Order: sequence, then C-alpha cells, then structure tokens
Amino acid sequence: MQVKIINHSKHALPEYETLHSAGMDLRANMDAPVTLEPLERALIPTGLFIELPSGYEAQIRPRSGLAIKHGISLVNAPGTIDSDYRGEIKAIVVNLSNAPFVINDGERICQMVVARHERVEWIPAEYLTETVRGAGGFGHTGAE
Repeated sequence: MQVKIINHSKHALPEYETLHSAGMDLRANMDAPVTLEPLERALIPTGLFIELPSGYEAQIRPRSGLAIKHGISLVNAPGTIDSDYRGEIKAIVVNLSNAPFVINDGERICQMVVARHERVEWIPAEYLTETVRGAGGFGHTGAE
C-alpha cells in the first residue's frame, strides 16, 4: 500500500524494523529536549504529515521498550489518525514512572500501525442473539 507523506522533520521516514513488524517507530522532532516529571504529559511533535486512503486509520501506540524500561506510555493509546486528517502527527506522551524522563530530538517515542476499518450502519433492534457469555463483563471468563 502506498501512502503520501510529508516529512518536515530532521529525521528519515519511519520504516519497519523487521520483515514482520506491524508498526513503524516515530521519532520526536524537537529543537530542545523535553523533561517529563513523574505523571507529567506532553504533546511531542514528529514533523510528519500523512494522507491515508479512505477506510484506513493510523493507530499511534506506545513502544514496549520505553514502557517496561522507563514507564513511558501514551495517554490515549492507541491514538487514531483518521484518513481525512492532514495535520502534523503528534504523540501525547506520559511518564508513569517515579523518575524524570528526558525526551531528546530523534528519540523513538511511539509506533504507528496503519489498519483498515469499517463504517457501521446501525440496525435498531428489540433483542440481540443469545450467546454462552451473555452479558458477562470484565473477568467473566476467568477462574470459577
């Protein structure tokens, strides 16, 4: 699939790290480092602008390495970039650790997965088909 991209960053275009990677790492594009104190969040620019085809979204997700090593995540994970959005891709990064974390220019701060999605047409109904699970909620299929 081909996607138009404008790169106003100082960095190379995102790319897949391995043949079977689902996501591409996005890099911070900043003039100065940003220090996130514990529980602080910041909007981090990437310098990237994309034009997705209709029926696709770009999901912005945390990087597992930053999460396990430093407690760094995204507030709205996954964030969604709709196909009609033409602004800069930015990540809402949060520090969930007990120590300050410095984000430097060029740091891989999140990953992007492009995925197909469907549009829903609601059909008003009086009842839903019965299932074994029924209305069982969180933890419903756990130990008995």
